[in-house]
Amino acid sequence: MSSRITTLPSENHRILVIDDNPSIHDDFRKILGPANLKLAQQLDADEAALFGETGHASRSWSFQIDSAFQGQEGLEKVRTAVANAVPYAVAFVDVRMPPGWDGIETISRIWEEFPDLQIVICTAYSDYSWDEIAKSIGNSDQMLVLKKPFDNVEVLQMAHALSKKWQLTQIVQRQLEELDALVNKRTTELGAANARLTGEATERAAAEKALRRSEERFSKAFQAVLMQISASFNL
Repeated sequence: MSSRITTLPSENHRILVIDDNPSIHDDFRKILGPANLKLAQQLDADEAALFGETGHASRSWSFQIDSAFQGQEGLEKVRTAVANAVPYAVAFVDVRMPPGWDGIETISRIWEEFPDLQIVICTAYSDYSWDEIAKSIGNSDQMLVLKKPFDNVEVLQMAHALSKKWQLTQIVQRQLEELDALVNKRTTELGAANARLTGEATERAAAEKALRRSEERFSKAFQAVLMQISASFNL
């Protein structure tokens, strides 16, 4: 199953936080919720330093945040969102979530059904190493690691980068689907045209064969007439 949907939104700011600690959910809402001018200014300053562009702190940085407090609940929320054609672009998933699935199992189960979802795995230094994470769920380009305690701007940057990546991925997938449909259509049309040409060639071959038979019969009849005429003169 895929999180691609029929009607592609221009942007997707839907984020799911999967963490057993309610205060973490509050932190994400403070960072990613209604526009935070200070964070916007800091992020714009970082962008200006990196790209040499002037930032615009008046931009809005609001995301829609949903919460799940266990891995199983998170998977169900992803299923429901996709079924309602409002998929999440990004999920922030904690590594430790007793007593249910840990973050590694949660991500594995989500990706089994929804491989398009971008993931940020939140981990402390005492949790899994990157090698252990990669060994468990693969070295995917759809996952980033956020170390605790996390920096607010880093969270904001990840949310923006991955939500944009999700959107671009959907656009590319849609274009590939349209191209595949076009190729299939052209293949069908070419097959039909080839069948018509084959049919015409068969009909032409049959007509030529019938003509040869007719010519042979005419030749035999003509020879018979000549023989009769010759016999008449010999009488």
